[in-house]
Amino acid sequence: MLNKTQGNKSVIYALFGNVFVTIIKTVVAIISGSASMFAESIHSFADTLNQSLLLIGLKRSKRPADDIHGYGYGIERFFWSLISACGILFIGAGVTVYHSLESLLSGSVGDANHFSYFTILILCIALVVESITLFIALKELKGKEEFSKEIFTDADPVTLAVVYEDSAAVLGVFVALMAQGLMYMTGNNVYDSIGGIIVGLILGFLAVILIIKNHNYIIGKSINEKTTEEIIEFLLEDPCIEHVSEFKSVAIDINKYRIYTTVEWNGSPLYEEIYEAGDLKEEYDEIKNDFKKFTKLMFKTTDRIPRLVGSHIDEIEKKIKEKFPQIIYVDIEIN
Repeated sequence: MLNKTQGNKSVIYALFGNVFVTIIKTVVAIISGSASMFAESIHSFADTLNQSLLLIGLKRSKRPADDIHGYGYGIERFFWSLISACGILFIGAGVTVYHSLESLLSGSVGDANHFSYFTILILCIALVVESITLFIALKELKGKEEFSKEIFTDADPVTLAVVYEDSAAVLGVFVALMAQGLMYMTGNNVYDSIGGIIVGLILGFLAVILIIKNHNYIIGKSINEKTTEEIIEFLLEDPCIEHVSEFKSVAIDINKYRIYTTVEWNGSPLYEEIYEAGDLKEEYDEIKNDFKKFTKLMFKTTDRIPRLVGSHIDEIEKKIKEKFPQIIYVDIEIN
């Protein structure tokens, strides 16, 4: 079950780290005129802006359910994560690629006048900062589980966004360092511009992945197939449920779902409960020779059945929530 504070730590650390990195990269980009350093400064600025949006999403998603949003505001985190991903695409990737292409096509690819050991130092500092925030985000994403591919499947898009952004940032710094190295060895600024374009493409690829993931949640992500089958099997174990004719699920927050199911109902087990309790037999023995009283008994018994059915459905819903903690709301309808 997701902790409601998940994502906070990684986003806050990443935000402070990127504010610092953005400032030092921007200063160096202005001084050196390097296209790859400009790409890196835009990259870090986009990350800073995006993490601010993620914090807004986290705060708004914690609001409790009310009359307007009966299932809470958990979807808010996906919306703001989507806005953040669009920011990466248009601000990060778009501006970076445009500036690098402009630099490449402008014809200023002569001597390596953009190379500076100070630039290398700043990139190394940025690499250390980005690596630390990436480690924090990965640790929060992993939680108490073993590190595997599966932890990314139902991962919180907020924490996942930080992991992807910081991974892209670390990779971007390596690209910028490589571009600076090639520029120094060859004396040609073209590698600086190419490095900026590669950083922009990395950001674009990252943005598309995050947009797709958040889009799936916003339009109504269903619970995974394996868990769906387990829930249906659990329902069919109940003697009153003969068949599950319809089953739907939708995410209302990260790793929190609402399910709706229509079932074919068999009321015989409930009648057996009444019979085994002995109450019906005693009442019948008292009035079996009085048809009018017998009729009243039938009406009374008929009135008891809906309450028994309702109580039994409540019991089934409670058991589902206990067995499957990710299920927060259960709606069972009798066909």
